[in-house]
Amino acid sequence: MGSFGSRLFGTDGVRGEANSRLTPDLAMALGRATGEGLNQGPVLVGRDTRRSGEMLSLAFQAGLHSVGIDTLDAGVLPAGGIAWSTDRTGATMGAVISASHNPAPDNGIKLLDSRGQKLTDLAEGAIEKRVEEGAPWRTPIGPLVGTRLPHNTAAEGYVEFLRELSGYSLRGVEVALDCANGAAYAVAPLLFERLKADTRVFAATPDGTNINEGVGATHPEYLARYAKGRIGLCFDGDADRLIAVDENGRVANGDVIMAVIARHLKTQGKLKQNTIVGTVMANLGFRKAMEDLEIEFVATQVGDRYVLETMKEIGAGLGGEQSGHVIFLDSAPGGDGLLTAVKLMDVVASSGKQLRQLRQEVITEFPQVLKNVRVGDTSGLDDAQALWAAVDEAERSMAGEGRVLVRASGTEPLIRVMVEAATVDAANGIADQLVTITERTFR
Repeated sequence: MGSFGSRLFGTDGVRGEANSRLTPDLAMALGRATGEGLNQGPVLVGRDTRRSGEMLSLAFQAGLHSVGIDTLDAGVLPAGGIAWSTDRTGATMGAVISASHNPAPDNGIKLLDSRGQKLTDLAEGAIEKRVEEGAPWRTPIGPLVGTRLPHNTAAEGYVEFLRELSGYSLRGVEVALDCANGAAYAVAPLLFERLKADTRVFAATPDGTNINEGVGATHPEYLARYAKGRIGLCFDGDADRLIAVDENGRVANGDVIMAVIARHLKTQGKLKQNTIVGTVMANLGFRKAMEDLEIEFVATQVGDRYVLETMKEIGAGLGGEQSGHVIFLDSAPGGDGLLTAVKLMDVVASSGKQLRQLRQEVITEFPQVLKNVRVGDTSGLDDAQALWAAVDEAERSMAGEGRVLVRASGTEPLIRVMVEAATVDAANGIADQLVTITERTFR
């Protein structure tokens, strides 16, 4: 049996503190277990800029080699580029070595199928089971041992793919890029240079320890301070998210970005199924905007994998999350921050309007407050009658101009209380009341 402890795969691959929970031994075991499920390679592997990335990438690849599977090493590349390259090279699988928006000490291994999409729960479960079984492993010898093949053209191919997707030159459009000192640090500036944008670049000097550190999609306030009238485009560590900043320095999250793009696609008759897929966390203002545009909104549980599954089930082409994961299913197999940036800037260029104008025309966001209550066990939430009675009363008091969402965290012993209301003060007041009742219920 293996000795790696509790369940390995979470909602976005295997993650943990590098060299602590996520060790080279575990990375190698994951490589072996992944490779034993394949008849042939190669497996394409890419990473972000974390100091631990090379260590874990090489260990994972060594595991694959040891069971006879070759690898294509794409080096530092955004998650979207890894997915695109997996599909275009004919690789049997892909792997993203990244912890996305997490701090630098963390890292992760996310596995992709041959099309560049995340593995199913069933496929991950089979790999996890094989890791736990441990030795003996398949042990080819001589010419049957796998080897590492550099894939040095991946970044160039990915940038050209994105450039060709853009329908417009951005000549004269002023943008600011926040690359989060992550995987986008080289390709994002190159892409916008080829799109002819007037570009200023921030957080593009990775040192292995500064990824996401006060910058990027999780800290758009950084770019808001420095963009100075430009449209800001903030990526996270693996660049699968985009958060924008308008010319006034206001943050435009995934809801705003999707609303602007959805209206544009509908106007062009290109919004598949006249539908957009989001999660239960989508802002009430976004829901009302879709209603006003007569676009059907389908909500899923939190997690971009659930958005993607629903999009495929119903044939939708556009979906995403407030956090900036936006999926264009006709162009990419999952969330891609650089692709989202291209699509957003296409709307700006084609309309001749500023982003601040476009958002004002399409969406009025409701102030949203999110508070977490730590509890011993979340399993009693469904039976918390006093809490649900208070939720019903709060929603009645807002008379359709607000919303309450109470849910258990899927990863921590937390009850999450989210309130949207006409004002921040009103949202905070209701949230505080519900937090008090939650604490009393679960103490």
